[in-house]
Amino acid sequence: MEMSAGFIVVLAILVFAVVTIAKGVRIVPQGEEWIVERLGKYHGTLHPGLSIIIPYLDRIAYKLVTKDIILDVQEQEVITRDNAVILTNAISFIKVTDPVKAVYGVVDFSEAIRNLIMTTLRSIIGEMDLDEALSSRDKIKARLRESIADEAVDWGLTVKSVEIQDIKPSESMQRAMEMQASAERERKAVVTRAEGEKQSAILQAEARLEAAKRDAAAQVTLAESSAESFRRVTQAIGSEPLPVMYMLGERYVAALSRLSAADNAKVIVLPADLQDALRGLLGRRD
Repeated sequence: MEMSAGFIVVLAILVFAVVTIAKGVRIVPQGEEWIVERLGKYHGTLHPGLSIIIPYLDRIAYKLVTKDIILDVQEQEVITRDNAVILTNAISFIKVTDPVKAVYGVVDFSEAIRNLIMTTLRSIIGEMDLDEALSSRDKIKARLRESIADEAVDWGLTVKSVEIQDIKPSESMQRAMEMQASAERERKAVVTRAEGEKQSAILQAEARLEAAKRDAAAQVTLAESSAESFRRVTQAIGSEPLPVMYMLGERYVAALSRLSAADNAKVIVLPADLQDALRGLLGRRD
């Protein structure tokens, strides 16, 4: 019985020693830093590698990843300055540079950064019109990163980058924009059609004006030609009636030929004495 009790005591001491050593020896993996508290108060930070702590007095309170952390900012509705509703979401890359501030400066630094990005994003887009917000991703990203940088430093964080994943109008806004675009296209079509009709009317008026000018010029030229013809004929025949009678008779015969060739010509009456008829037209001369 005494030997059995002694064995149990030894075994208990060995177990206690193993557990104590296990609690006192810590191996921190690369890319992490651990926060040590002694009796509930911050005591130190364990860096990657082998470290020794005092068991039962010290404890590992927090284990922080010092690699870049990816934070996905959920999609949210944002109202622009011209009261348009758009949907936007973002993604942020942060890094813990001061583990003490990260764990003691804020309850949950990941959630804090995520909410800070959301509220700042709403504030920035709220100062823009819809068209400006949809076309200014780089501007929004730069202002967003600048706005949250100071807060992040107070929390022991460095904001490496903030990217706007998507920014688009809401479904109702998309329908309104489609209707507006359709109305704008229809307005442009009406304006283009009216402009075409106006140009056509102008061209037609100019064509009529040019035709009238040419007709007038042609009539003037024809009158001048006729006058010149009469002048030359008068000069050529002088006071002799026979050439005049010959010319009139020739035209008379030509006119009768055209009358006889017409489809509605029924009866053509010719004078018995063509010469006397022509003389009657000119007036008898003794």
